[in-house]
Amino acid sequence: MVAPHFSALNRRRFMSLAAIGGSAAALAACGGGSSPRDTLAPTAAPSGDGGKAGYDGPAVKLAFWNGFTGGDGPMMKKLVDQFSSEHENIAVTMTTMQWADYYAKLPTAVTAGKGPDIGIMHVDSVATNAARNVIQPLDDVAKALDLKESDFAPVPWKAGIYADKRYSIPLDVHPLGFYYNKDVMEKAGLDPEKPPTTNDEYLAALEELKKAGVQGHWATPFPFTGSMTIQSLIWQFGGQLFDEAGTKVLWAEEPGVTALTWYADLIKKGYSPAKVAQDADYIAFKNGENAFNWNGIWQVNDLKQTKINWGVAALPNIGGTKAAWAGSHQFVLPVQKTPDDNKAVASRVFINWISEQSLAWAEAGQVPARNSVRESAEFKALKEQAELATQIDDLHFPPTIPGIGDCFAEFEKAFNAVLLSGTDPAKALEDSAKRAQKILEDNAKKYNR
Repeated sequence: MVAPHFSALNRRRFMSLAAIGGSAAALAACGGGSSPRDTLAPTAAPSGDGGKAGYDGPAVKLAFWNGFTGGDGPMMKKLVDQFSSEHENIAVTMTTMQWADYYAKLPTAVTAGKGPDIGIMHVDSVATNAARNVIQPLDDVAKALDLKESDFAPVPWKAGIYADKRYSIPLDVHPLGFYYNKDVMEKAGLDPEKPPTTNDEYLAALEELKKAGVQGHWATPFPFTGSMTIQSLIWQFGGQLFDEAGTKVLWAEEPGVTALTWYADLIKKGYSPAKVAQDADYIAFKNGENAFNWNGIWQVNDLKQTKINWGVAALPNIGGTKAAWAGSHQFVLPVQKTPDDNKAVASRVFINWISEQSLAWAEAGQVPARNSVRESAEFKALKEQAELATQIDDLHFPPTIPGIGDCFAEFEKAFNAVLLSGTDPAKALEDSAKRAQKILEDNAKKYNR
């Protein structure tokens, strides 16, 4: 990628948004004390077929907001321009801003009747914005465009449902993957074409690397990518972060303790230096200072620009259950203070068209959510993206409930304390779970759950 969507700065912004992007605190801070729910009624579905047969009405101009400020931004702009060229009566203007600014500005703009016609949200922000009536229900979109679960990967498709209504249409998933430096492996006597896939193989490989003077897997104490890694390990060890209803914090149970202990032991056993700085694990990987790095699919295009000999695979199955962290970009339609039936239909046509053209989006470093694109020969020719797409049925998202992201700051405090201060994993997780449980209960009252 020319400039990865998750650049060092954007990655940190992204991780903070994963925790607060849809939080009540973040939205209320920019909402002037009143929310869209207080001032706007839900936007009615458009008349007619809702865009299934395309759009043949009068010329309309659509505003499309997103946070694609990295290398994926130009790719989305290219798709937008192509759409506009193929639909002479629909002109789409794309406005890109940092995700933090986007999530801050959107509620205020919607309340003022100046919101965009179309938006993108990370999957863990959908429920909060739905509960605050920032975005519209989209059941009519799925019905009108004949979109159904069998057209999409089940995990991102189901994640767009809140309170028995669909509020988003999935565009992609961006999973965590396992990157390995083949040259470093070979110098340690490891087969560079056979990266470890199990716990025993992984630890054995790290031991061989240690003998060769290489600390093979640097354990970062920061949300990016430590939080993603530890969450993946919890699921692999058979645990969950929350119960299915999102009413109880579960990460302090045995699988969570086992996962965090495994991660902390990378330092104790000398496989990782202590107190790894932000992004230092990835920089070390590119410099040949370590062999293994658990990182997102968004690094594929960045690594393609380097001269190192590398590969990428699905995450090793450390705990016995295949599982991996992932995020997802999802299309949303913001609530309109003054609904326009023509724009409503045209917006739905745009969403469907982009979804069908998401092969180009995959080239920017994503896995298409739409099955027909992901299963195409053209996508499978994208070797690295296709490899990470093999995890599609093993990906996990937080429960789709308002304010769920508020809890992750507490989770991050737990592993930060363990890795930087040597706190006992069980105690750190238990203490953080208690604080997060209080947040869940407070949010249940706040959002009338």
